Formats: sequence, C-alpha cells, structure tokens
Amino acid sequence: MSVAYIVDAVRTAGGRRGGRLAGVHPVDLAAASLDHLLTQTGMDPAAIDDVVMGCVGQGGEQSMQVGRNAVLASKLLPQSTPAVTIDRQCGSSQQAIQFAAQAVMSGTQDVVIAAGVESMTRVPMGSTAMFHAKEGLGNYKSPGLEAKYPGIMWSQFMGAEMIVQKHGLTKDDLDRFALSSHQKAIAATNAGAFKDEIVPIEIETAEGKAWHTVDEGIRWDATLESISGVKLLNEKGTLTAATSSQICDGSSAALVVSEEALKRYNLTPLARIHTLTVTAGDPVIMLEEPLFATDKALARAGLSIGDIDLYEVNEAFASVPLAWLKHTGADPEKLNVNGGAIALGHPLGASGTKLMATLLHALKARGKKYGLQTMCEGGGVANVTIVELV
Repeated sequence: MSVAYIVDAVRTAGGRRGGRLAGVHPVDLAAASLDHLLTQTGMDPAAIDDVVMGCVGQGGEQSMQVGRNAVLASKLLPQSTPAVTIDRQCGSSQQAIQFAAQAVMSGTQDVVIAAGVESMTRVPMGSTAMFHAKEGLGNYKSPGLEAKYPGIMWSQFMGAEMIVQKHGLTKDDLDRFALSSHQKAIAATNAGAFKDEIVPIEIETAEGKAWHTVDEGIRWDATLESISGVKLLNEKGTLTAATSSQICDGSSAALVVSEEALKRYNLTPLARIHTLTVTAGDPVIMLEEPLFATDKALARAGLSIGDIDLYEVNEAFASVPLAWLKHTGADPEKLNVNGGAIALGHPLGASGTKLMATLLHALKARGKKYGLQTMCEGGGVANVTIVELV
C-alpha cells in the first residue's frame, strides 16, 4: 500500500463569536486557508486532485456545498478542482485528513487537500436543526431511533458531565486544566510558536483594515480565581463556560500527497501518516469514545502511549482530556503543549485540521517523532490519527 504524507498544515487564528472574523463570509474564510496552503507549499494548484472540506453547520452561508464554493472563491485553484463537504461532527476535518490519506494510500489520487471551516458567528451551532423544529419539520430523532433510545436527546454537555462523575474528576481539576490551557496558549503565542501555521486574514476594524493573526479567545489575564468563579452551566454539575471549548470562527487546511507526488513536485513533507482509526461507542456519554479509540489505534500501530511524543486531544470540555489522561496513563506534559480549544477556540468543522497544524509544528519545533491526535464527536464517534515526523 502507498504511503501518505502531509506536506504542511495551516489554520487561521481563532475568532471569538461576534469578534474579529465575524465580518468574513465562511466561504472566503475557507478559501483563504486553501490559498495560503498552496502558497506556503509551492504546490501547483492545477495538480490538486480533490478538496475534502469538513463543516458541521451546513446551512445558511455554509450550505450549497461549502467546500466546492471555497474552491470557486479561491484566488489560486482552477474551477476544474473537485471538492466535497463532509460532516463527522467535531471530527469533520480530521476525517477529511483520513479520507485524503485513504485516497492517496489506495493509489486513486496523488494530491488532496483536507480542510475545514466553521463560522459559528454567522451560522450558529445547531441553527439548522432549530430551524426545522421551529418550522414543524421534525428533528433528527426518528421513530426508530426513539424506540432504541426512548426519551433521550443527545447532549454533549450531558455526556461531558457524565465523564466527570464516571472518572472521579472534580471542579477544581477542571478549573486548573482550563487555566493551564490559557497559560500554554499565552506562552506559545509569545514565543511565536504559531507563526508558521497561522493564515493571516485581512479584516475591517474601527481603525481600518488590519490582519487577524492572534487567537482572539486567549484570556491573557486568566487566574484560577477568575476561572473558578464562573457560573456553573448546571447548578448540579461541575462544568462552566470557562472549562468548555470556546465558540469560534476559523478555517484550516492540510496538503496530503503520495510519495510519487513528493518527487514530481519537489515537495518536502513534514510527516507521514502512520495510523488511521475511527471507532464508535455509547451515544449518550458520547464524548468518552477517544479513550477507547486511542487504545485501538495504538494496538494497530504496534505502539504504546509512551512511544508517542506529543498528543492533541480536543478540549471540547476539560473533562474529556482529563479522562483521556487517566485512562491511557499518558504524560500530562505532552498533552496540548500549546494550549487547546478552551483557550484557542473550537471552530467545529475546522478543528481537525487545525489541531493537526498545531501538532505537526509543535513536533517539528521540538525535534520529536510521533504525534497522536484524537477528537470526541457527536453520536459517540472518535477519530485517532497518528503521524510520524520525517
């Protein structure tokens, strides 16, 4: 079987809800990451076999095949470039990487861009489902689904609270983890760690045109006191907005190629894709699945958790990476070393390739070899991607 390589991966700096990226149409936001990736790698746009775009909120400005629309809005890609839009919830663009890798490994394609976009300001989370319910058009829960899961409406928040109880976590654990996310993001930003992965986005401000290059969600003045004082989301629970991922606008992209394409286009890869895994489990506690997906991925790869140099575990809620650490016995010092979604934001469909960009550049900066990325996803699904720096 052929080997798939990632030449580079890039992302926009996160924009807060109603913040600096609120004025950018998601199609143009996605196109900006595609164009920046092509420019940064020197890849011939005409050689792209396909674009696989992750997006969760496929309604409004993100409807009508947002991946294809991003290609058409691109300043570099020809209109002959195909594209597809996929939804695996929060893992959409991580799945885009895996689909791109599978296309390359199968020998059916040589050069694929995996990407993702989500403007959670302009297409609010769950807005398409809420619209259908409001219009009396029903909801996702069919009679057959109701018969199997009576009276249960899927809730990621509920799943996150269930993880807290099951894994013996405390509110103080969650608060301290959230603080560390901000502290690591601040240190990484000040050190210029994101410089090579950030896509500059031109925006309009009250003072005129500017470039958005710094993650807007970082709390530069965060303290344990300020985080622990945030109101509980449920008076009987432990989670707060401060220990949950931030609503975010953003896009991201990664170039996945075959060994033949590396030679043909004189490309230098960052990493090879070592292992691709996706699993599914309990749709009620749903966000726990990365724990078991990681077990399976490591077994398939013939590696132990100790062999992995850095991990990116999406901080949907602080309880998820904390439970993952307890389950795997992983080293906390290797986890989300430049901060995570609690500080940097979680732009749903863009988060998969976003995390991959951060993981690859962090491995390169430290001269490390193996990286593991995993993402909890609605419905109890999880992706795990293991990469090896070359």
